[in-house]
Amino acid sequence: MAAAKKTTDIPAEAEVKEQTNGIIEEGIEAGSESSSDQEIAESKTAKAGKRSVKGVAEAEAKAEKIEHQQHRAEEETEQAEKPKQPVTPTRSRLERRSKGYRKGAELIEKGKVYSLAEALELATKTSSVKFDASVELHVNLGVDPRQADQNIRANLVLPQGTGKKVRVAVFADDTVEGADLSGVEDITKDLEKGSINFDILIATPANMAKLGKYARLLGPRGLMPNPKSGTVTQDVAKAVAEAKAGRVEYRVDSTGIVHLAIGKCSFGGTKLLENAQAVLSSIKAAKPASVKGNYVKAVHITTTMGPSITVSPSE
Repeated sequence: MAAAKKTTDIPAEAEVKEQTNGIIEEGIEAGSESSSDQEIAESKTAKAGKRSVKGVAEAEAKAEKIEHQQHRAEEETEQAEKPKQPVTPTRSRLERRSKGYRKGAELIEKGKVYSLAEALELATKTSSVKFDASVELHVNLGVDPRQADQNIRANLVLPQGTGKKVRVAVFADDTVEGADLSGVEDITKDLEKGSINFDILIATPANMAKLGKYARLLGPRGLMPNPKSGTVTQDVAKAVAEAKAGRVEYRVDSTGIVHLAIGKCSFGGTKLLENAQAVLSSIKAAKPASVKGNYVKAVHITTTMGPSITVSPSE
């Protein structure tokens, strides 16, 4: 009986093991099926179409755009409901000027081209500053300053002078009558200190080599003597007399315009006209042969801090 009972227990244990193994295998198969389902789902998402990664991103971006537009519409509605602030209109260039400038500009007829005599007479009336303003002549030339033969540069003595007190220094061994400062040693001592006590420097050709070391000091200030401007010469006495009498130098700028002061408002129209005619004659005489067409394109007269007056270029 005991043997029989033992034999019957063995199959029961085997069945338990088989059932356990079956459950484990089913779990493994279920896990493999779930992982395979996930892989299939991922593969489906990776394909093209609305459910792809790109499609989902585009849908999200579209939704954000729609939401942004809705918020923007709400903001615009709120702004429309708010009371509008008064807008200050932009003032014109003339309105932004000083009261004195505007008063002078009222004397000039807009769009009118004046004769040279009329413009100079009118310029003396448009000045609103408290000092004796300079009268300036601006001539726009049809030249190309990049061309060597069209780089206009000259000097002349104004018939009525410049109205300025000029300090003249002479870089020469001998003392020159009429000069405010002369002598190589005295001028060299001042230049060594960086001190400049003159408005015009005249030198003899023999002493020009000694000024070479001061070119960086004198050059940027336009004080370096130059044969073209008449400040390097053997006849220093004549150069001093001309400088005191009102010798001026002009040169066309990079845009083809000559800027030059021709006197003071206190001169009056007649004296200013003589100076202006002398300058214009000098400019016309310096016309390069290579320039074709209109040489003098435009002429304007103005005073220090004053309005501009258009002058006929045929003057």
